[in-house]
Amino acid sequence: MKKRLFPILLLLLLTVLTLASCGEKAPKMTINVYNWGEYISDGSYGELDSNKAFEEYFNTEIQSDGRTLAEKYGFEIEVSYSTYATNEDMYSKLTSGAGSYDVVVPSDYMIEQMINANMLLPLDFGIIKNYSYISEDFKGESVYYDPDNLYSVPYTYGMTGIIYNTALVDEEDIDGSWSLLWNEKYKGKILQFNNPRDAFGSAMYLLGINVNSTSDADWQTALAKLSEQKPLIQAYVNDEIYNKMTTASAAIAPYFAGDYVTMAEQNEDLAFYYPKEGVNYFVDAFCIPKSSKHPDVACEYINFMLSEEPAVANAKYIGYASPNELVKNNADYIDYMGEDAMAILYDTPPSVVNESYNKSFGTACYRSLEVLGIQDKVNTLWESLKTENATELWIHVTCIVIVGGVLALGIYTVYIRKKRSRHYRLRDREQKAIKSK
Repeated sequence: MKKRLFPILLLLLLTVLTLASCGEKAPKMTINVYNWGEYISDGSYGELDSNKAFEEYFNTEIQSDGRTLAEKYGFEIEVSYSTYATNEDMYSKLTSGAGSYDVVVPSDYMIEQMINANMLLPLDFGIIKNYSYISEDFKGESVYYDPDNLYSVPYTYGMTGIIYNTALVDEEDIDGSWSLLWNEKYKGKILQFNNPRDAFGSAMYLLGINVNSTSDADWQTALAKLSEQKPLIQAYVNDEIYNKMTTASAAIAPYFAGDYVTMAEQNEDLAFYYPKEGVNYFVDAFCIPKSSKHPDVACEYINFMLSEEPAVANAKYIGYASPNELVKNNADYIDYMGEDAMAILYDTPPSVVNESYNKSFGTACYRSLEVLGIQDKVNTLWESLKTENATELWIHVTCIVIVGGVLALGIYTVYIRKKRSRHYRLRDREQKAIKSK
């Protein structure tokens, strides 16, 4: 009886252990992604939620080796996604140690600055195999911000231009130039970027000055041009340009081509052009900060975002041009964007480049002011521009206060004198009355 019972007990024990192991879930690990606001497909309008799709891909999809990535790495993944408004906000967050991130998406000039500051990890292109889909225009030594192509993978790119409202701006005033932002006819209806790089850039392009100049004289000349423009400006804004232009609260603004594509859907009176003097050509790219706790998983995330489904979904959602050939050649994407949008996003204006975008990367993009050694100088010039009227107002108010004070003192002095004079007259009368008695 005991001999029969032992195998049965052993079988039961193995069954229990097997069931217990099947019930165990792999531990969860969080990957922290830090990106621009409104800069990834989030599942709205029935489109793909790219972050959720990555979690599902990582945790459940069988890879070529017969395992899921969760099994390969020993944990399942969750994406913690947060956003920033500017490159400088992102940079400050990382340098302050206030947050630890696995993936960030800085712009070209900020990538250059972060590489110089030794803040980025080299990428593992053995994991990021989909890098092969990135256009050759975004590779090679001429990619000034990452000439060795070690630290970044392009995500989007685009150019700045001028948006104007055809119902508010006369066609005869459209000459294809940055000068429209200086047209006195539209005083109070013109917007300007609320950041020194883009604001100074508009003046420097107009004047034919190299936007990456380190000459004090060049920046002073640009400052004078912005001072000339200031009385015409309704407001210095950034993201607010979107709402102000779509609601016709303003008539003219510099802004990004990718945003115009979306804005035009909301206001058919809006039109766009690339100024003939030249424009800024920018690239936003995936990078991995040195603070990343899971750089291999971060590479898996980047690799996934370069695959066709999420890459197309993200490009459709964002509206900016994609350096990914899978996107540019996707029939659904081309149909969704439409002929006009494709022309604006992908037809490089001849004023920006001579033969190809790649060959003039360094001159068509803003370089890091920090790397150029002029960040503090430009910030000082920008502050002087922004406080120009405030200083004049302060002087004006101070003068009024001083004049008012002088007048008040004068009135008070006259009053006291009159009061004293009356007092003395009354005293004299009293003394005369006493003497007469």
